[in-house]
Amino acid sequence: MTIGLIREDKVPADNRVALTPAQCKWIHEQFSGLKILVEPSAHRCFHDREYTSAGARLEEDLSECDVLIGIKEIPIEKLIPGKTYLFFSHTCKQQPHNRTLFKSILEKNITLIDFECLEHSDATRIIGFGFFAGIVGAHNGIMAYGHRTGGYHLGRVYRQRSFRELIHTYFGLKLPNIKIVVTGSGRVAHGVLEVMNLMGIREVESDDFLSRAFEYPVYVQLKGSDLYRHTANGGYSRSHFHEHPEAYTSLFPAYARQADILMNGIYWEKRIPRLFEAGQIFEPDFRIRTISDITDDAYGSVPINQGDQTIEDPVYGVNIHTGIKTAPYLADSIDVLAVGNLPNELPRDASRYFGEQLIKHVLPGLLIPEDPVIQRATLVRQGRLTPLFAYLHEYAYM
Repeated sequence: MTIGLIREDKVPADNRVALTPAQCKWIHEQFSGLKILVEPSAHRCFHDREYTSAGARLEEDLSECDVLIGIKEIPIEKLIPGKTYLFFSHTCKQQPHNRTLFKSILEKNITLIDFECLEHSDATRIIGFGFFAGIVGAHNGIMAYGHRTGGYHLGRVYRQRSFRELIHTYFGLKLPNIKIVVTGSGRVAHGVLEVMNLMGIREVESDDFLSRAFEYPVYVQLKGSDLYRHTANGGYSRSHFHEHPEAYTSLFPAYARQADILMNGIYWEKRIPRLFEAGQIFEPDFRIRTISDITDDAYGSVPINQGDQTIEDPVYGVNIHTGIKTAPYLADSIDVLAVGNLPNELPRDASRYFGEQLIKHVLPGLLIPEDPVIQRATLVRQGRLTPLFAYLHEYAYM
């Protein structure tokens, strides 16, 4: 098998990679008959010479590859008919902005395996950049609150060469008595909690968070059972919630009256209740003034997320009287951070982490016919929707 590492040509540019040079070298040593070609790139976080030094071959023409691996969506004009692709296509939720890309994949008889859909049999995600998205999103949320209040200063993540160097910037940091809500229990939340602990922010129980003031910064982590209750019977069942989320009500508004910062790391789709309704920010007891929406679903679980910003300009405001988007850090606004490629601020660390998961959980399955993990993540096989994703028929053909 020949694998091609695609250059990230989506605009704005992303400099992460699916496999680092050292990982390519290890694969060549461990898997006889498996070859990796690398499309040259001027903006990749690992230089071309690092790949050639590791024994990978640079090649502009990847047509000899059996499998092509990227990170972000592939520009339509670069799709090679009949090939197998692995990347984050952002189509399984029927995202409107990628509908044309999905149609082109079908028309060109391509096989699409989506990283987002790679799951264990219990529906746990196998691979992703969530941990580093959580790290960067948490840092940026604390940074933005410091800009708002003027009480302390944090610099930008991307100005550090590594996560290790970023940690050094936290030495001596003294935060005020802020109260932070962290939502979610997956990789994103784990990254957020890593930063909370590195900054010396203490975890407290939800009852205390809702009823007490503290003399030091604190956070509470809210998982599914903390966030939702069945509308009719007041209970919570994880399996039932995943099957019928529309039957549940969000408990988050009580926390919005006590928290200064929200770090949002929950999965969301249209049937799941939003954390709060957009109109609730008009209420005088809505206390939150900084929201880092790390999962970044526009008008999703955070309904005042009005769309992506950029790494260079990550923060905007939302007026608490009108809901209109404003400049950040105004007295009558809530600051929102919504950036779709947060891990790109620590690209080398994030790429190493991603590549390790790819080698451990995905690469072996690519070499086995009908591997169940790969099959469950295959949206399109040779230009046809697979049975698991038949629900995309109207999205694909209408």
